[in-house]
Amino acid sequence: MKNFKILFALIIGASVLLAGCSSWSKTAKGAVIGTAAGGAVGAAVGQAAGNPALGAIVGAAVGGTTGAIIGRQMDKQAEELAKAVPDAQVERVGEGIVVEFNSAVLFAVNKSDLSTEAKGNLDKLVTVLNTYPDTNIEIQGHTDSSGTEEYNQSLSEKRAAAVSTYLTGKAIAPARVTTKGFGEMAPKYDNTTPDGMTQNRRVEFLITANEKMVADAEREAGFR
Repeated sequence: MKNFKILFALIIGASVLLAGCSSWSKTAKGAVIGTAAGGAVGAAVGQAAGNPALGAIVGAAVGGTTGAIIGRQMDKQAEELAKAVPDAQVERVGEGIVVEFNSAVLFAVNKSDLSTEAKGNLDKLVTVLNTYPDTNIEIQGHTDSSGTEEYNQSLSEKRAAAVSTYLTGKAIAPARVTTKGFGEMAPKYDNTTPDGMTQNRRVEFLITANEKMVADAEREAGFR
């Protein structure tokens, strides 16, 4: 059912966009679909999937030849991230990358201050992020469902902010970084099991192309 909802949202968004555009090339149509995903389509996909990371990356997509060029650059960056940060889960999604840290790697239980081990892992991440400066980084904090919604929301925000502060203190440009706390509202794992709850206590990094990378890819694709 969830996959059907995602597909339905994409089909509706694409149908609206392409109405009246029958004379456009496939590449142009693809680029417009990707751009428009930043509005209703991206939001709908994220909501339908219950996955804010997916929705944000779909929302940042460009599509078409430009998107393919960006994707190739993200492939290389994802490979380097997976090698550099073995304690993180690195996944290529659309035109972006999701790097997931179980919060146990970064924080003690119910804490929002980074451990020494956490800083070491983030230093490895920073090395690769600084090699690819033409990307935006959204840091998302998540918790399990134990405790109150208010407490979990606050903890997730504090953890995302702590990571952001550390990254920007390591020469990551502040303009690249945004933070969001989702508390317990976006579980990826089963909150009815101890293992699932542990996995839901996580911090995710969403890496997408910034305006410069998009502009460079458009020039390479012949749009500029």
